[in-house]
Amino acid sequence: MKKMFFALALVVSSLGASFAQSNGQTLGLRLGYPTELSFQTSLSNATRLELGLGVRDYSYGTSFSLSGVHQWVWDLSSLADGFNWYAGIGGQLGVYSVNNKSYFPLALLGQVGLEYNFKIPLTLSLDYRPAFQLTGVYAGQNAFVGDGICLGLRYRL
Repeated sequence: MKKMFFALALVVSSLGASFAQSNGQTLGLRLGYPTELSFQTSLSNATRLELGLGVRDYSYGTSFSLSGVHQWVWDLSSLADGFNWYAGIGGQLGVYSVNNKSYFPLALLGQVGLEYNFKIPLTLSLDYRPAFQLTGVYAGQNAFVGDGICLGLRYRL
């Protein structure tokens, strides 16, 4: 599994010739599963870090999570000015309680999505983020803890 993620990261990072400009910072929401307060900041011209503070509601209670995803951004201006696509890998730390017992799951994340940067300081995105739980498994659940498609609405600072 580690070799697969390393190979994916190597392939994604080697495609630098077609990277889009990833400048500045954004602040907003990722609406869906999970719903997150989202902050993005550029690390270089073609990479950025997305940090999220998420909330999920389950039948057994509410969970909270903190995630960080390193993203590579590619230009899709051939469709229209302002279009990009991105992919990234990262991690997530969460907390939830079941039957008065607390769990602190650690998960590995992947992410792929499309975004459109409007001429006004608004970015709209749609992404998919699977999560693979590494620790804090409850009741023998398998390591795949979920995925979600989210709509992002962010203000460019």
